[in-house]
Amino acid sequence: MEVGYDQAQLIALLQREALRKGTFTLASGRTSHYYVDGRKVTLSAQGALLIGAGVLDLLADLPEVAAVGGLTMGADPIVGATLALAPAWGRSDLRGFLVRKEAKGHGTGKLVEGPLEEGMTVAIVEDVATTGGSALKAVEAVEAMGCTVARVIAVLDRLEGALEAFTARKLDFRALTTIRDLGVEPLEPYHPGDVDALPPLQGPGGLGRRALETPPA
Repeated sequence: MEVGYDQAQLIALLQREALRKGTFTLASGRTSHYYVDGRKVTLSAQGALLIGAGVLDLLADLPEVAAVGGLTMGADPIVGATLALAPAWGRSDLRGFLVRKEAKGHGTGKLVEGPLEEGMTVAIVEDVATTGGSALKAVEAVEAMGCTVARVIAVLDRLEGALEAFTARKLDFRALTTIRDLGVEPLEPYHPGDVDALPPLQGPGGLGRRALETPPA
């Protein structure tokens, strides 16, 4: 029996558990008026159920997708939740994989972990999409293995340039929610030159069917 997906519940959960308002310094060096701690939701039982169902809902039109995965560690709970629900969605053969930030320096030295094979069609998942950089690292890793990326899926899109980055790579990008769904206006899209002169700063680190529109070429 298919486990249904409820976007309204996911939005409410994100607003209640993950969204924080205030002044936060992002990894890019920019200051933000809000912060979304995606793991507060992806690592909760209710969040896992909603997100897993949401990802499978967004894969319903892509029966050729044989595996889902992404960059550790943001993608880890999303992959697990999706695989746990996959049989109920008629996708018992779905596989998962995780992409390391760098290859292991011991053992097999793998960059990609899991039963991924050359020639597979896959979907990349991540929790919060800002500029799309994390997902693009995962894309590059699986493409180097000879796999095809059919779709990139984020739990939340901050609307700060990820869509444009994926579009430039001719990648189909979808998000379960956007920051506007949570009642927050996004920052202006990030451009590296905006903060190149700033010293490196490290601060806080990101659900219903939603297809984001692709801007005109």
